[in-house]
Amino acid sequence: MSRYWLALLLVFSVQAVATERVVSLAPSLSEIVVELGAADLLVGVLDGGERPAALAKVPSVGHYGQLDMERLLSLKPDLILLWPGSVGPAQREQLQRLNIPVYVAEPHNLEQLTTQVQAIAEQLGRAQAGRVLADKLSKRLAELRQRYRRTEPLQVFYQVWNQPLYTVGGGQIISDALGVCGARNVFDDLKLPAPQVSVESVLQRNPEVILVGDQAQMDAWKAWPTMAARLLLVPDKGLERPSGQMLEAVARLCQVLSPDL
Repeated sequence: MSRYWLALLLVFSVQAVATERVVSLAPSLSEIVVELGAADLLVGVLDGGERPAALAKVPSVGHYGQLDMERLLSLKPDLILLWPGSVGPAQREQLQRLNIPVYVAEPHNLEQLTTQVQAIAEQLGRAQAGRVLADKLSKRLAELRQRYRRTEPLQVFYQVWNQPLYTVGGGQIISDALGVCGARNVFDDLKLPAPQVSVESVLQRNPEVILVGDQAQMDAWKAWPTMAARLLLVPDKGLERPSGQMLEAVARLCQVLSPDL
């Protein structure tokens, strides 16, 4: 009989501490919660770009770099999902002092992304859904690496912005995405997440392909008629959101870089 009551007490204890109210401080993290079938747990999100339909009515706690701390606290979260770059250093420190569990996610490669999907699922009490999704992502990643592997990597410049000119450093997940596609980020030696570079430095590194975000960026490069690089448009913005959908965004990028495959 005593074992029965002990087991019952443990069940009620687990239910008492179960995550029920989650605030996500990055669109990619919000997307992961939706992919895990846990959108019902989200009581607040940090906005940045178009929301998934499942989150249309979830209250906002601000925008990228502009967190409304009062609004966040009013929602009484029992878990905060944080992408470090989504809020400033002072507010990050403030969050850590709130006595509310904070899970920090910042994957630097696609393998880390699959691991963090599983970890977030466990934080949400959706471990089984996390295992299923992480396994699916791992298999898709292995398939893409195998399919687009090259003996000599394609040398690629990935443009984030044009005025001033920004790219991604070697420790960024987008740089790893290029590697999955059999390409190499020509600025992979730079450690800053989004280093500013010059047109001259890009030309010195002699990329075979320049990936741009829109037609205006593409047109700007046409002012350099001696440049030998191919100009290609990044298919969509999915590469900028490290969530489960990113694997299919990588697949679309690979197809753009290697249409013959």
